[in-house]
Amino acid sequence: MTTMSAERTALHSLSAVAGARQAARAFLESLGQLAFGPEQAGTVVLVVSELVTNALRHGCGACTLCLTAHPSCIEVAVEDPSPRMPRIRTPDLVDGTGGFGWHMANDFSLTAVVTRGPGGGNTVRALLPR
Repeated sequence: MTTMSAERTALHSLSAVAGARQAARAFLESLGQLAFGPEQAGTVVLVVSELVTNALRHGCGACTLCLTAHPSCIEVAVEDPSPRMPRIRTPDLVDGTGGFGWHMANDFSLTAVVTRGPGGGNTVRALLPR
């Protein structure tokens, strides 16, 4: 299988998270039924949702989502213009202020990394098994 990509740009509000989930589902469907089971597809959609939410909340309110199908994994990349590196938070089990997204992305991924862009901003990449 060759690599296949889809990009969704200009996500500017928390309501755009639903659009990112929809884009992820459409991308996975375009790969065909044999490419992914329902559980793996659900995991990809969850990681997309968490990473896009984090980028919009903590990364200056805008981001770009890029999904790439590799032979053995799906790459979820979310880019934001924030000058600050993301940080791991302790999940808030009392007040509901979050802190779960980065932990989930790491738990479900083969690897998850943050890179700084040459002109600033961050790209969070998670590689999820197929």
